Amino acid sequence: MILDRFRLTDKVAIVTGAGRGIGRGIALAFAETGADLVCAARTQEQIEAVAEEIRGFGRRALAIPCDVTDRAALENVVSQTMKEFGRIDILVNNAGGTPPRPALRTSEHMFEEAFHFNVTSAFLMSRLSIPHMLEGDGGAIVNISSGLSWMVEKGFVAYGTAKAALCHLTRLLAYEFAPRVRVNALAVGAVATDALLPFLANEELKTKLESGTPMQRLGTPEDIALAALYLASPAGSWVTGKVYEVDGGTVASNWPLG
Repeated sequence: MILDRFRLTDKVAIVTGAGRGIGRGIALAFAETGADLVCAARTQEQIEAVAEEIRGFGRRALAIPCDVTDRAALENVVSQTMKEFGRIDILVNNAGGTPPRPALRTSEHMFEEAFHFNVTSAFLMSRLSIPHMLEGDGGAIVNISSGLSWMVEKGFVAYGTAKAALCHLTRLLAYEFAPRVRVNALAVGAVATDALLPFLANEELKTKLESGTPMQRLGTPEDIALAALYLASPAGSWVTGKVYEVDGGTVASNWPLG
């Protein structure tokens, strides 16, 4: 049956940045379709709350505090996953982000931090997880990138460059590990998450964001989770090395500030 190919029955998935927003949405979607989850993020209370929601679907969940810029923390997530579940089938590299800042006020330290947070962490987590995928039935990796990986906007030189690198990391890893491990990415548009709350509270800025989006609304975590589910599940078994744009049809930056 077609719908059965979207199921993740008894798969084990690691989601970074799973405490809120897009990460939480993806973790819950995976649990609803049958996966067991490892929720990794910096705030224990948040990932514990998400893990409890996952258990409400009758699935197992492990909440592991993790700063993805710390290699030892990433190693701990993978080792605890293997100890608890004995396998890794899916990895979602969702943790990331960098605040906007004009290029001439972006220090080399901030630029390098953006790369480490958005790219190096995803590479390391993939490098640690892929051997376990290869020991099993293979696996799938979904990287959460951004529309600013290909669009241009003032103030996003660090963030946009890092997300563009994440997209090409996706293609390179996909080519190297096909057909056993599929690697894809989502170039996400403006999604109503905590990161956008300061702007959504301002009605004028919220209207600008919406009007700059052809679909005339902001995305939701569920919009992104549905796309991630397709790429992670057997439904996407013939897709690898691709960057899917999930952005409400955006063709130019809808950032509301100058």
